[in-house]
Amino acid sequence: MGGKILLANIEIPGIRDFDVYRAHGGYSAVERALREMTASQVSTEVTRSGLRGRGGAGFPTGLKWSFLDRKTEKPRYLVCNADESEPGTFKDRYLMHHLPHLLLEGIIISSYALGVKTSYIYIRGEFKYLVGILEKAIKEACQHGFLGDRILGTDFSLNIYVHPGAGAYICGEETALLESLEGKRGNPRIKPPFPAFKGLYGCPTVVNNVETLATVGPIISMGGEAYAKIGRGKSTGTKLISACGNINNPGVYEIEMGLPAEDFIYSPEYCGGIPNDKYLKAVIPGGSSVPILPADLILNTAKGEKRLMSYESMADGEFESGTMLGSGGFIVYDEDACIVRNTWNLTRFYRHESCGQCSPCREGTGWMEKVLSRIEHGLGKMSDIDLLVHVAKNIEGNTICPLGDAAAWPVASAIRHFRHEFEEHVLHPAEVLEKESRVVKNRRFTIFEGSLK
Repeated sequence: MGGKILLANIEIPGIRDFDVYRAHGGYSAVERALREMTASQVSTEVTRSGLRGRGGAGFPTGLKWSFLDRKTEKPRYLVCNADESEPGTFKDRYLMHHLPHLLLEGIIISSYALGVKTSYIYIRGEFKYLVGILEKAIKEACQHGFLGDRILGTDFSLNIYVHPGAGAYICGEETALLESLEGKRGNPRIKPPFPAFKGLYGCPTVVNNVETLATVGPIISMGGEAYAKIGRGKSTGTKLISACGNINNPGVYEIEMGLPAEDFIYSPEYCGGIPNDKYLKAVIPGGSSVPILPADLILNTAKGEKRLMSYESMADGEFESGTMLGSGGFIVYDEDACIVRNTWNLTRFYRHESCGQCSPCREGTGWMEKVLSRIEHGLGKMSDIDLLVHVAKNIEGNTICPLGDAAAWPVASAIRHFRHEFEEHVLHPAEVLEKESRVVKNRRFTIFEGSLK
C-alpha cells in the first residue's frame, strides 16, 4: 500500500514547533494556494481529490463546500469540529498534539477557498492540554505572517480562535456544536435550514472535522488528481485509524484506503494480531456508533470477498452483513469478550449523552440500558431480547440528530449477530456470570495512550 501523507513527518523531533514544521515544507501549500491559485481553483482541487469527511459520515468534502451560500452579504464561517467524543476514536487529538500546524495550514487554505475571515476550532473540553498547544501554534503562525491581516501580502485575512466545549458527546453533531459555540445549550437543530445557509450566528457556515481539514494542505501540494489515485474507488486517499481493544499494538495508524481488514488486524505493521493467539470474535470498525460485525464478516463481505478498509466495502450488504468505516475507531474483541456486557456498556454511554430533546432517544436509550442491565446481571427474560430489537427499531430514524441511530445500531447488530449470547445470559446466568468474572480478572484490554502528555 502507499506511504503516509498526514503522518509523514510525525517522528521528526520538534515537528510541533513552527520553525521545524516550516523547515520540512510546512505552509508551502498555503503559499501555493494564496499566490498561485484562485479560491475556486482550491475548491476544484479538493473536489477532484475525492476527499470525504473523516469525521464519520464520509460525505464528499468538495460537494459540502459547494453548498455554502455565497450570494448573501453576511459573513461566512469555517468551524473545525475537534470535539472528538466517539468511544474508540482518538486520531484527531493525536493530530492536534503532534501536528497542530498541519491543521492550521488546512484551515487557512479552506478558509481562503470558502471566503472565510473568521474560523473556530471547537475542541472537546477534556482536551484542555491541547488548547495551549493550538493557541501557541496560532500565535507562531501570526508572528510569521500566515494568520492575521493580509496574509503573505495578499488581500486575504483570517483569524482563528480555539473554543473548548464542556465535554458533551452531542456537541460532536455539527448543529449542536454551533449552538454551543453561540453560548447556548448544545441541542441539535432541526434541518433544514442547513448550516451552509444558516449556521453560526445565522450565517453561512461549513463544519469539517480535524482530519478532513488537515488533509487539505497535502491535497493542494500534490494536486487533487494525484490524491484521487491513492485508495480504492470512491474511497480515495489515506485514512487515520484509531485501533484499540484486544490487540498487541494499539495506536493511531495511517492506511491507504482499500487495505484488507485482515491485514490491518494481523500485520505487525498495524495491530499485530490478538494477544495470546486468541481467536478474533468481532470488530467495531468505525467507532462505537456503527454496527458490530462477527469475525467471518469483518474478514469477508456478504459476497465472500475480502473486507476492505473503505467506505464501500465496510457497507457491503448494508447493515444485515455490513457496517460503516465511520470515524475509524477500530475496536477489536477476542474470543473471551462478552458481547452482552460490551453492548450494555455502550448503551450506558448513549443514555448518559442523550440531550433528551427527542422522546425516542431520551426514553429509548434509558429503556435499552435497563433491559440490557437486567440481562447482563442474570435477571433477563427471553422476551427481553425481542424487546430490545423493537425499541432499537423505534429509535432509529426518528430523532433530530444521529445520536438515536448511534445508540440503536450497536444493540440491533449485536443481537442480529450474537443472539445466542443473549440467550445464554437468560438461560444460564450463573455460568455466564462466573465465566465473565474469570475473564475480567485476567483481561488485557488495551487502549492507546502513547506519549501524548
